[in-house]
Amino acid sequence: MARKRAVQPSGEISGITLRAEPAHRPEAIPWHAWAAEFAGTFFMVAWGLSAVVFMMSASSPMQSLMPVYRVRLLLTGILFAAGGTLVVYSPLGERSGGHINPAVSLTFWILGKMGRRDMALYSIAQFLGGLAGAVLVKFLWGGWATSVYAGVTMPAPWISPAGAAGVEFLITGSLLWVILFFVSHPKWHRWTGFAAGVWIAFLVFAEAPVTGTSLNPARSLGPAVVTDTYRDLWVYFLGPLGGATAVALLWKPTVAAGVRSVFCAKLFHTDRYRCHLADCHFAERHPSADGASQKEDPS
Repeated sequence: MARKRAVQPSGEISGITLRAEPAHRPEAIPWHAWAAEFAGTFFMVAWGLSAVVFMMSASSPMQSLMPVYRVRLLLTGILFAAGGTLVVYSPLGERSGGHINPAVSLTFWILGKMGRRDMALYSIAQFLGGLAGAVLVKFLWGGWATSVYAGVTMPAPWISPAGAAGVEFLITGSLLWVILFFVSHPKWHRWTGFAAGVWIAFLVFAEAPVTGTSLNPARSLGPAVVTDTYRDLWVYFLGPLGGATAVALLWKPTVAAGVRSVFCAKLFHTDRYRCHLADCHFAERHPSADGASQKEDPS
């Protein structure tokens, strides 16, 4: 039987206990977290693409009720971002961390906040969830969805694919910077989902006419598959994943130097569900968490 190590809490912030040293509580197979990432991404993509179809389809009454394109674009961004924010603060997000984006999971893996296994399987779940969400949108909206290619992301005619990839690199990097800033402050950690949602809504409004504001390979892959539109799809893999990697590599030295500390890979950490992610600095009040092994997940 493994020897238990007593860990003294270093304090409490907004109902969440902090440990004096990182807590590693790996689970054999955290299927609940992977399933939550699938379901969360499914909901986010289905909700967000439905907002695109409803606001932008030529058949929609919103064309006459709200004839100014920029106003419809702003509302689309708010609705799309709201879907992701709802997931983060739902039981799904509380279980998995509410990444719903391979770029987010990649960032936390580079920073050592996720094991390789979790990062890979989170990403698979996110891609499958995005695909399922796009399939549902095409099925439910029919011709309305077809008229806007089910919300597929494509560069504007006046920008090159390389330029579009660069823009996606920058905007995804900015989103990850916002997320890392908030998860690095325990008092603000709980506001990460709201901050990210506000920033995404702004980016959709300001940047969607350029690249479609993907920020998320799983969001772009689903509509591309269901509409058989693969032109320049690489832009929405290389740009977001490259931007996420760059921000993580810039952030990592500050963590190593003790200037910053990413407290948990969950965007919203509560004590309701045991955290299986690596190097979590929050201590849950889950009965089975007390005295849990400090051995790090080898994956």
